[in-house]
Amino acid sequence: MKKVKNVKSVKNVELVKKGRKIDPTSKRQIRLAELKLKKENGTLKKGRPINVKSKRQVRLAELDLKRKNGTLKKGRPVNVESKRQIRLVELELKRLNGTLKKGRPVNPTSKRQLALEAKLVKKNEVVEVENMINEAIEEVVNKN
Repeated sequence: MKKVKNVKSVKNVELVKKGRKIDPTSKRQIRLAELKLKKENGTLKKGRPINVKSKRQVRLAELDLKRKNGTLKKGRPVNVESKRQIRLVELELKRLNGTLKKGRPVNPTSKRQLALEAKLVKKNEVVEVENMINEAIEEVVNKN
């Protein structure tokens, strides 16, 4: 069997620009060339020019000044006499005094609380019995 190799020859093809020819002396091309030059220099200004004396620009300048000074307040001002603010002040005072109760209030007559109380009483009784036994042992040891 013979092995056949296919080899294709590659030709150099020049790229041809598509579309109409460009007239470099037209007004549009001259303007585009000027814009390109300004862009390279960094002097190109985009968009609508700013009126420094407009109300918005004056307000923005004031806000920027307040930001630099650190006096800019954000959001709505707090009403100290509102119910919420009064409640928050009371909570803070309780927190500072150490009288603030955290969490949900306990119902002392609930089944769980009664079971916990019975368990605690039983534990205290066991501790009392152990203390009595220890005292009795100490008395016997001290007599000898």
